[in-house]
Amino acid sequence: MIAALLRRWESMLVLVLLLGFTLFSLSSPYFLSVDTLSDATFNFTERALVALPLALLIIAGEIDISVAGIIALASVAMGLAAEQGAGTGVIAAVGLGTGLVAGCINGALITLGRVPAIVATIGTMTLFRGIAYAVLGDRVLKNYPESFSAFGQGYLFGPVSNELALFAVMAVVVGLFLHATRWGRVVYAIGANAVATRFAGIPVDRYRFALFALTGLASGMAAVLLTSRLGSTRPSIAQGWELEIISIVILGGVSVWGGKGSIFGVVLAALVFGLVTFGLGLMNIPGIVMSIFTGALLILVVAVPALAQRR
Repeated sequence: MIAALLRRWESMLVLVLLLGFTLFSLSSPYFLSVDTLSDATFNFTERALVALPLALLIIAGEIDISVAGIIALASVAMGLAAEQGAGTGVIAAVGLGTGLVAGCINGALITLGRVPAIVATIGTMTLFRGIAYAVLGDRVLKNYPESFSAFGQGYLFGPVSNELALFAVMAVVVGLFLHATRWGRVVYAIGANAVATRFAGIPVDRYRFALFALTGLASGMAAVLLTSRLGSTRPSIAQGWELEIISIVILGGVSVWGGKGSIFGVVLAALVFGLVTFGLGLMNIPGIVMSIFTGALLILVVAVPALAQRR
């Protein structure tokens, strides 16, 4: 039983997390500070929020590469609303609504238009980001009300930020949804064999559409938090985040072929990602190294299980 537990992907992530924590605490005298660790959570919470529903989507055998483009589009929509004098609640609603609409567009292209998910979302990734650049150009929008900063800069209590608390709640909700409900079992079934699931009388396309809409909504939520934390909107906001978010999901043990994965693994992968990013930053290691690390890790995580299965 212990041997089986140690062979689980989540156990390996726990070991990596402990190893990284030990190495960075020895490398930097500031790492073990409570305030420092609290600041470290901002390195992954926004990405991890999007990774949760994206994990459901990948388990169902689909993918959404447009999540960073949705964040940019939602941020621009919020910036324009703020310029018109909208209050904090309206600005947040605009961000969430934009993300939801963008997710529904993706879902409609795939379930109604029968466009392959990877093709459709590469197209919308370019479309959403292009709209953001077309609307703003070189401008920066930062006329947000002071109360708007509470979303991305506020703390619920002590060192626990609002972002971290929201991520914890969302992780529990999505985890229960996937692992303890009929919907979750259907998501696994669709990823394992969509044709057989459809013949069983389950509306596969309806589930897929809902998952794309949910991913878009989470991207809108991430846009609210990120824009609030930065206090400004640029068309380049969240540039390159799609790779990092997908890396978190795959590193969490979610199979790229669908039908396998757990939310606990995704949460652990988000913690590992945040720990490594922040630790390398404290050691003054250039950001390009993190990009190399992310790419190599993504290849390794996909290749190792495939080679092990082949053996």
